[in-house]
Amino acid sequence: MSTEHRPMNVLFLCTHNSARSIMAECIMNRVGADRFKAYSAGSMASGVVNPHAINLLKHLNYKTDDLRSKNWDEFSLANNPEAPELDFVFTVCDNAAGEVCPIWPGQPMSAHWGIPDPSQATGSEAEIALAFADAYRQLNNRITLFCALPMNALDRLSLQRRLDEIGRTTLADDPAA
Repeated sequence: MSTEHRPMNVLFLCTHNSARSIMAECIMNRVGADRFKAYSAGSMASGVVNPHAINLLKHLNYKTDDLRSKNWDEFSLANNPEAPELDFVFTVCDNAAGEVCPIWPGQPMSAHWGIPDPSQATGSEAEIALAFADAYRQLNNRITLFCALPMNALDRLSLQRRLDEIGRTTLADDPAA
């Protein structure tokens, strides 16, 4: 992971790339602004960003104009020789974690950071908004923990262990929850 001259590239994956991975991309680009550049994609991208995700992100003062649901082929070497070299790939949904992924440029470290799908929430608008807010808080907590890691002080095995630990954190572990 030679990253001395560029931010580390992080790809967040979810099946439809419409909510969780989009939110993770936004959070990482804010929390890790100088050290990380985040992207998101889906194995079967819906082509549409979930309107509840957009509303939440706008409410939290994120720029949403350029957000789009995209297929992970944009980031695979086989389909895009210009794809950014990836340092980390995180799956944020259980379906994407079980799928066979493309070959990514670079030798990215990966971990599964499963988050319940807020787009599956039912009930009132308030209940649906709460599901999105909970997913956001859990992603924000994990990404904040990730950004605080002393990357240069950890060997690959130690870093992998920490990435896996972060994926097991829950909202109950978040002091802001």
